[in-house]
Amino acid sequence: MPAQAGVSGVVAMTPYALHVADEAIADLRERLARTRFPDQAPGQSWAYGTDVDWLKDLVAYWRERFDWREAEARINAFPNYTMPLGGIDLHFMHVPGKGPDPKPLLLSHGWPGSVVEFLDIIPRLTDPAAFGRDPADAFTVVAPSLPGYGLSFAPGQRRFSVTEIADLFAELMSALGYDRFMAQGGDWGSFVTAYLGYARPDRMIGIHLNMLPVRRDPEMVKNPTPDEARFLEELKHWLKEETGYQWIQGTRPQTLAFALTDSPAGLAAWIGEKFCAWSDNDGDVWSALSRDAVLTNLSLYWFTGAIGSSFWPYYARMHSPWPIPEGGTVDIPTGYAAFPREIVRPPRSLAEKTFRNIQRWTVMERGGHFAALEQPEALARDIVAFARTLRA
Repeated sequence: MPAQAGVSGVVAMTPYALHVADEAIADLRERLARTRFPDQAPGQSWAYGTDVDWLKDLVAYWRERFDWREAEARINAFPNYTMPLGGIDLHFMHVPGKGPDPKPLLLSHGWPGSVVEFLDIIPRLTDPAAFGRDPADAFTVVAPSLPGYGLSFAPGQRRFSVTEIADLFAELMSALGYDRFMAQGGDWGSFVTAYLGYARPDRMIGIHLNMLPVRRDPEMVKNPTPDEARFLEELKHWLKEETGYQWIQGTRPQTLAFALTDSPAGLAAWIGEKFCAWSDNDGDVWSALSRDAVLTNLSLYWFTGAIGSSFWPYYARMHSPWPIPEGGTVDIPTGYAAFPREIVRPPRSLAEKTFRNIQRWTVMERGGHFAALEQPEALARDIVAFARTLRA
């Protein structure tokens, strides 16, 4: 494993094992048993938000059948650490690659996700031979919990914008001994990754994205091509119908935090709707994701009490300039996996206005916003294929 020293000297890296107290698990089940559900609004199911019967089923499974200890063991099966950086104890997984020359790869998740999204993709990236692929394609993976999320949260700690998260992650990679590295991300992780490409190009080997953090202005193009016109219409619908969560999280995060920190069913409704709406499913989210995966993610938010702090990047985004300034460009090698059910899908012509060195643009067959969770094999293969272009 690389030395634990950055440019400023030795930085302590402490092994970490997750363990939730039995009392906290019992308390969760008691709260779930006391859930008071609203009535179902008349009309089409899901038209007004989370379907009541769907949530009743999920709450019952969470209370009666979900095994947190098994989920906890899956997380602890990876090398977990904490490191004091930026005034917080930053949690991260650091998984050495099994190959002749594994390249360091920073994975960044988003909201309402966590490092749980990466449990299936990390082995595919660190040990490709176990999946029938060339060991030369191995990466050493560093997968932090975003500050304010899950295991990178403690009550009262400072909050971070996505640009500050990017700076913190660059500091983490330095502390781990990686002067240059690749980065990959979706959702807020795509903003973090893109900003690293913009602000720290000398540190980056290349970046890979499964969401494109381009500006979201329906008037950004005066004479759009057919592809651009399609995107702008989709964007208008997204901004009108799908961004309510952004406005409340970005303007009154503390108010919402009371309800979701006190009610696990409320937390499940708020986050569960996004897994349903943003994954590539046939009307049944469990055709794309497993209950246990979704509930592992939900439980991590619940047990850490981190839902309120996880809203902070939305507040910072609504009260700060766009992370990459007007006219700024990302000029380092960039790869993009275009999943068909991503929440926003800009065409290449618009992406290239910001990302000026796109070397791989892959139209994926299946998958949505939670690419590492929904399609870990397909995403891993695309990351590997992009990395090969950087070696050529």
